[in-house]
Amino acid sequence: METVSNTHDLAKALANSDLLLDRATLEQAIARMAKSVHADYTSDDVPVYLTIMHGGLPFAAQLAMEVGALGLDLEFDYLHATRYRGAASGGELVWKHRPATPLKGRRVLLADDILDEGHTLAAIREWCLEQGARDVRIAALAVKAHDRCVPGLCADYVGVEVPDRYVFGYGMDYHEQGRNLPAIYALKD
Repeated sequence: METVSNTHDLAKALANSDLLLDRATLEQAIARMAKSVHADYTSDDVPVYLTIMHGGLPFAAQLAMEVGALGLDLEFDYLHATRYRGAASGGELVWKHRPATPLKGRRVLLADDILDEGHTLAAIREWCLEQGARDVRIAALAVKAHDRCVPGLCADYVGVEVPDRYVFGYGMDYHEQGRNLPAIYALKD
């Protein structure tokens, strides 16, 4: 049986990358975010917590545990919408899974790995509002430092700011690899 080799080698990418943020720094940022999230929600108004797959999964899990430790319950669901599909730049939005939880009249908290230009998050936020959500907030582990974001879109809760480079790790991928790296790296070139 033939083995399939990866088109892109993660080890080579890591050798050509800078470590931007280590695990301890990211966990401290997430704990800080959790305090802000906890302050904005009441225990009698449980938000629908939508993890944006795949990249948002590691961050969303950590943030959920942190807000849970502070006493805030969350109703979990997920969605999968992407513009990247393994590529380095985005194309047309493709929905792979929509949440099953009704959003009408609910507060929604979106959890994603990164806010870059924001096209995907803007479309997801709009969809949630079309479903009747009364409030949609965004928690992003990382926000890229540039001025190309969709007008009017920003994260309500931000963990860290990263440079305008190709970043990966802690949910963000290098050609579908490295999402489970416990740190954030940036390619040198």
